[in-house]
Amino acid sequence: MNDIDNRGRSQELSPDRATGRAQELSSDRAQELSQDQTTEQAQGQSADRAQGLSADRASDRAEFVNNHIHTTYSFSPYSPAEAIGAARSAGLLTAGIMDHDSVAGAQEFIRAGEAAGVATTVGLECRCSMSGTPFEGRRLNNPDQNSVAYLAMHGIPHGALGRVQNFMAPYRAAREARSREMTGRLDGLFAPHGIRLDFDRDVAAISLYRQGGTITERHILFALARKLMATHGAGGGLVDFLEGAFSIEITGGLREKLTSPGTPYYQYHLLGLLKSSFMDRFYIDARDELVHVSDFVKLANEAGAIAAYAYLGDVKDSVTGDKKDSAYEDSFLDELTAWLKLAGFHAVTYMPARNTPEQLARIIALCGRHALFQISGEDINSPFQSFICPALADPRYAHLVESTWALIGHEKAATRDPGRGMFSPRTIAETPPLSERIKRFATIGRSGE
Repeated sequence: MNDIDNRGRSQELSPDRATGRAQELSSDRAQELSQDQTTEQAQGQSADRAQGLSADRASDRAEFVNNHIHTTYSFSPYSPAEAIGAARSAGLLTAGIMDHDSVAGAQEFIRAGEAAGVATTVGLECRCSMSGTPFEGRRLNNPDQNSVAYLAMHGIPHGALGRVQNFMAPYRAAREARSREMTGRLDGLFAPHGIRLDFDRDVAAISLYRQGGTITERHILFALARKLMATHGAGGGLVDFLEGAFSIEITGGLREKLTSPGTPYYQYHLLGLLKSSFMDRFYIDARDELVHVSDFVKLANEAGAIAAYAYLGDVKDSVTGDKKDSAYEDSFLDELTAWLKLAGFHAVTYMPARNTPEQLARIIALCGRHALFQISGEDINSPFQSFICPALADPRYAHLVESTWALIGHEKAATRDPGRGMFSPRTIAETPPLSERIKRFATIGRSGE
């Protein structure tokens, strides 16, 4: 079955259960995911060899964790329950939900983890304004807008989920309004070519916005990808149209994927191209939807969660295929990490598969210097991405596994008593060194209590 025929199954975001549309995997989708897992395992073994690690060592001794899994409540092919199923099938011991501006999928994720025997942690990711800080006007970890940073809230106590979700409601609404306006711009670009994009029918309909989720730029471009495939088919004709009508140069491995109609998850590869090639043509700067960094840190600390900066680093080869090679915060990373500590952040999150060994060594050293908790996660928002990060089999990054168990322990403890989290004044007074607190809370995390 080709991707055009299969787009209603394997290519679409899982639709909304509440409106009666099936959210479970179809047999075609399940088969494709199974095939993809085989590919992922082979890729993981190749990555192990490239790092000088044997496949046996990676599979037999390593523990694999991931604290940055998106679901259909932001943008992903996986519902919260499906994400747990895919995580377990991939071999993860722990899984962390991380949706944009929303924790609406958290309870489903937690229940699915309990049923599957996968330890879970709950987080939220949002874009924040850095105005009034030393980084106003600078490009941080956001490729689309200066003075804006992606920040993460990890280990949210379950009793605080309602507060966090309600706090983010006006920001989700502002993002929905901006997404509507951006869809209009993109429609204007493609209307002369006979392709129309309607926000309510094409974009909002593939989101869970009305159920407390978020509409993102990826929803807009995913809807456009569907329209393009319906009009031009998958393959060389679509590539020729984009290159001819919009002067886009498609080269290398991506061109090979997009000229082949049989490429698995074709629509997601097309999405990556559209995001890297069209964002600057329709993007509208975010304003009302941006939480100020000081408000974000205050909310996280008051809720008993852990505020974290999401380190990106200068990009040479985007793992998701949607970021151009560019410089981000590496040139002022020393200044940034020192400021994070003063601003009330307790952690930095980063993705080992995304960075070079040199970048990783630097961020690890800076976190150590400023006593910033280190959290790992591979940004999962497409079906061809592996849930497994083979780098975690490398002893240089083994601490990220222990810190994940500590994160889970923090969430357990703070859910029982918000004053007993890893960074509460009481806990810090009892156990001042961060390294000792990590050991203490990792024991709680592994206990299964």
